[in-house]
Order: sequence, then C-alpha cells, then structure tokens
Amino acid sequence: MTKMHALLRWSAGLFLVAFVGAQAVRPARTNPPSNPTASLLPKAPTQVSGILTRACIDCHSNETRWPWYSNVAPMSWFLIDHVNHGRDHFNFSEWTTYSEDDQDKLLGSICSLSKKGRMPLPSYLWIHRDATLSDGDIAALCAWSDKMRDTLQ
Repeated sequence: MTKMHALLRWSAGLFLVAFVGAQAVRPARTNPPSNPTASLLPKAPTQVSGILTRACIDCHSNETRWPWYSNVAPMSWFLIDHVNHGRDHFNFSEWTTYSEDDQDKLLGSICSLSKKGRMPLPSYLWIHRDATLSDGDIAALCAWSDKMRDTLQ
C-alpha cells in the first residue's frame, strides 16, 4: 500500500470518527407552546396565510416543521441556530406580545424585506423552492401588511 492510500484511509477514518462524534452535540429543536389567540396568522386572509405558512412560518413561529436532516450534525446546528435567530427577530406566534410600534415596524418589514428579496433567506430557498415569493405573493403581502398597519393607527 502506498503512502497516499494510507493517508487517504487515515483521513477517511478521522472524518468518520469526527462525524459520528458530532452527532453527540445536539442542540434542542423546540416548538414552544403558544396561545393561538396571540398569533398573527389567524388575522391574515386565506391567501396571505398560505404565503406566510409556505415561506415564513418555519423560521418565524413556534410551529417549525423540523425536517429529517435537522437531526444530523452539522446541518442540525445551522438549522436550529437559523430558527432561533428568526424567532428572535420576529415570531408570528407571539404577535400580541409586541408593542404597537414594534408591530408597525414588523409589518413594514414583511413588505420591504420581501420586495428586496431578503426574505425568505436564500439559504432557506436552496431546499424549500416552494417558498420562493412571486411578484403576486409580494403584492399580496404588502397590501395586507399595509392594511394591518393602518388598523394600528
């Protein structure tokens, strides 16, 4: 056996040990309990609710659908961190806990970030192609969020 083969086998073995060992580091995949009356989703018309469910809810609610690969490190680390950051920025499930000013800003962000193509995140769209927002989806989200903002004032 050549030195190259030995190095390759040693490297593959080291990678396998590291991969298996990484599975022991398991951050929590959570869906905290929430009160349905505190959620923004029921306040949205059916079309908008469908768009939000398809493109936003996994990262911005307590109703995350955890796919099988969210159990496999290091992908699990990325996904859990991604969801936690999304919930920290805006959580549809906790809508009533936000002040009126924050609600106004968040509703404005739904429209502006969608228009700019910054939401949903490109990394989310790599796997969730159905979450891509069409021009019609963005127009519906903006019309709805503008109307909701008007009711706040």
